[in-house]
Amino acid sequence: LTTGKVYQLVIERERKGDYLGKTVQVVPHIVDVIQEWVLDVAKVPVKTTNGDDNTQQQQQTSPLPPEICIVELGGTLGDIESMPFVEALRQLQERVGYKQMCFVHVSLIPVLGSPPEQKTKPTQHSVKQMRQLGLTPDFLCCRNSLGELDLGAKEKLSGFTSVPMERIVSLHDVSNIYHVPLMLLEQNFPAMLVERLRLNVKGLDVTDDRVPEKERIMRHVRE
Repeated sequence: LTTGKVYQLVIERERKGDYLGKTVQVVPHIVDVIQEWVLDVAKVPVKTTNGDDNTQQQQQTSPLPPEICIVELGGTLGDIESMPFVEALRQLQERVGYKQMCFVHVSLIPVLGSPPEQKTKPTQHSVKQMRQLGLTPDFLCCRNSLGELDLGAKEKLSGFTSVPMERIVSLHDVSNIYHVPLMLLEQNFPAMLVERLRLNVKGLDVTDDRVPEKERIMRHVRE
């Protein structure tokens, strides 16, 4: 969903008289359209693929709506272009309820100096900016180039952002993108997400042999 599509839809509705001659404003008209789009997409059935590498794959559509809808709000927090989307998500959480929606904040942890040191100040300020706009992050996903986020950086982030340490996830640079879901699994992120959203499924544990296709994925990543 782009800003242009949102404004185009609002203009079309205004031309048809849907707003009964009222002044079209960012709040409520623009943010309402964004919320409607998110709620509509969340109900679209998921397409699944059946078959393996040796058989012809066929796509099927599940008759049930998905349990989770992931929405990425791109750009930099605080930019004027994203303000309507930020406000729409704030209102949407009030609309659907705290238990039905959570926020994952992805932030960069710069590595500076010699010896290298992980700096948490940019993330502290971005979380502060989020709170000023009415959003409270439930999880922090910290990108950095040095390696796994060290304990001192996690403690500082937790103290300044009020996000529990176990919900601060390290997403450092890796050689293969398929390592990323494994990193999330090793840090128990899926289980924490299930608990936060009150989903009626069992949490995943990297030590649990019941994790679907875990060994196959790990072998593929190593290769």
